[in-house]
Amino acid sequence: MKKHNLYKSLFFFLSIWGIISCHQTYEHKTVICIPVYGQSLALGEEAVRITDFDSLANYADGRIVTENMDHDFGYFEHDEIKKWTKKLIGYQKRAYELSVYTMAKTLADQTGKDTLFCVFPGGQGATALTNLKKGTMPYQEFMEDIETAYQEATVRGWDFHIPAVCWMQGESDIADYPDTDYRQLLTQIRQDMDSDIRRIIHQQDTVRFVCYQANSLSRAERFKAANYQCRETSVPMAFIQLLRESPLFWASGPTYPYSCVDEKIHIDAIGQQSIGKLAARSALGIIRNDKRLKGLIPLEVTNNNNDVFVRLNVLCPPLVLDTVQVSKPSHYGFSVITPDNRNIISSIKIQDDGVQIQCSENAQGCKVRYAVNGDYMKSGRLHGPRGNLRDSDDNWCYQFDIPIE
Repeated sequence: MKKHNLYKSLFFFLSIWGIISCHQTYEHKTVICIPVYGQSLALGEEAVRITDFDSLANYADGRIVTENMDHDFGYFEHDEIKKWTKKLIGYQKRAYELSVYTMAKTLADQTGKDTLFCVFPGGQGATALTNLKKGTMPYQEFMEDIETAYQEATVRGWDFHIPAVCWMQGESDIADYPDTDYRQLLTQIRQDMDSDIRRIIHQQDTVRFVCYQANSLSRAERFKAANYQCRETSVPMAFIQLLRESPLFWASGPTYPYSCVDEKIHIDAIGQQSIGKLAARSALGIIRNDKRLKGLIPLEVTNNNNDVFVRLNVLCPPLVLDTVQVSKPSHYGFSVITPDNRNIISSIKIQDDGVQIQCSENAQGCKVRYAVNGDYMKSGRLHGPRGNLRDSDDNWCYQFDIPIE
């Protein structure tokens, strides 16, 4: 057993001893745990915290808790000794804004007083998916935190359930060019987490993934927006394909509508909160067994000579071209790229549940793209890869790159 497992076991048994010795009893509660896992955006890195932890602890009568069923938020650390030392001295200089704080607050507002929401982050910054999968240190630590949460709820006599995990990872798989199949790896890690979580907490229901979309194309050194072969879009497209085809993946939203710290890689606190609100919609839908939220994604592309039509999954019509929240790129973020690397788009217009695109020549065999642009090494809503298309409830269109057949 690893050293930090010993510390966790010691803390767990001391907790039981304390409960038994004090003959403490608890009112019955149901704990719904929805953690976030991934790389640096999952950990909120550089997102200066705007959530006050005292207010979060008191929110909804204290119904938002950590993996320890307490209100000691913000003490993420891989080294267990450092983590408990930080708690002991109250060190929170690296306690960032997490999307799941706002998600939990939104869920608490819409559920009964006997329901608690357990949230915490897991993963590791600047790490490709293959180094976050089952068998890696971040994965193992995440499972240990889930087991801690389950045990702490169990000793209080509370029901414990994990309907979903929020997924926030993909930037390294875009920018670092690993020779992997992101879609296959994401499918596999969801299967592994589902199996391990259900075994640990003795749950029958399948664990879903609530997915954002990484949009850091221009952080990749070889990225060129007009190149027909654009390897960088394979990761964003993997999210669209899974949201379109698999009932186990639900949508939150892309990151491009938000500001990034120094326009580099990490969305700011407002962005984290916005993703949290979107994640809450899907989380609530999963809890209530509602129709799956796929997000504003392309469903079908058709063309007639010089005209291309992209039909979209519109959650809340009508569609809107918003140049206030996101600065306007050429043709609102749309492009049509020929096999010889030319952009032949002439104009676009919204039409019912999609976008009509006119080209300067026949688009057969080309690729229609959205938000595949941006200034070199920039991210975010001002100069990064971006587009202006959203619905009427702030669901922004996912970035895409689709062949026209």
